[in-house]
Amino acid sequence: MNESSWGPPPAAGLVGRAERTHPVPAGPVRETRQATQTPPMSIVPDPSGGEPEQRQDRSGRRPRKRAGRNLRAAVGVGLGLGAVVLVALFVYKPLFLGVIAVAVVVGMHELATRLAESKNIRVPLPPLAVGGAAMVLAGYLGGAEGAWVAVALTALAVLLWRMVRPPENYLRDVTAGVFVAFYVPFLATFVALMLAADDGSWRVFTFLLLTVVSDTGAYAVGWRLGRRKLAPRISPGKTREGLAGAVVFAMAAGAPCMHFLIDGGTWWQGLVLGLGVALSATLGDLGESMIKRDLGIKDMGRLLPGHGGIMDRLDSLLPTAPVVWLLFLAFVGAS
Repeated sequence: MNESSWGPPPAAGLVGRAERTHPVPAGPVRETRQATQTPPMSIVPDPSGGEPEQRQDRSGRRPRKRAGRNLRAAVGVGLGLGAVVLVALFVYKPLFLGVIAVAVVVGMHELATRLAESKNIRVPLPPLAVGGAAMVLAGYLGGAEGAWVAVALTALAVLLWRMVRPPENYLRDVTAGVFVAFYVPFLATFVALMLAADDGSWRVFTFLLLTVVSDTGAYAVGWRLGRRKLAPRISPGKTREGLAGAVVFAMAAGAPCMHFLIDGGTWWQGLVLGLGVALSATLGDLGESMIKRDLGIKDMGRLLPGHGGIMDRLDSLLPTAPVVWLLFLAFVGAS
């Protein structure tokens, strides 16, 4: 494509004088006029995972925005995961602890793999896997004190495990290992703390439901009305309108959940809970986006069609868990 075909058409007066002075054959004129016409704009998904980008096509209409993922696969996988979680949650609490432990171990494996591939950081995974599962169990059986003891022992195990390898990059690897221990299993332990209450199944259900509703509200409103970027350097697809949708949806769902599902809860506490969930879920999503941008990847894994990896589903849940646990503790107590 030559440069003149993308430039603006010449002024009408100049064209007229040029034609009168130097007649131009009909063929090239038609070609030039066709080349200078601006094709209509279309919306196509951005491969980086952000907002759909604008490109030009030959149609006369402006197609609708399209999601960057396989929506049908995403919905199917989401419904399947939801069914497994609900059955484990309300049938047998220890079974749900197993679900948390499996998600934690798989999530740490994904994160450790991406760190090794992108940054050559070798995270000691065996002590993290054992310690992460122990954190979840300790939180359920021993409360917050048990969880903290498990965290400390896991960090110590990471330090010792890495000593069997050469000392080069020791500090880098163990620092990343301790970060992984806090980011994935420690934050997930707050779900086990919620589960330990008498109405723990309903507390965890409320936590999961509000997080999903918040994400859904952000997507729906941001996709339809999103104009102003929330954090363009971190996640180009996030908009302020989407954040407002997350807050409204989560607060609207939080009021009846807190009033009808949680012992001693009231509707206004549900509004506060919904607000906290929307904000923490958004920050959690931005936090993982920052990690993925630093690593130069789009998804943490490929385990879940339409979703990416386990960590791509835990990104908003993990930082939301301690916020919800603290609000439950302030509003209705630990048990």
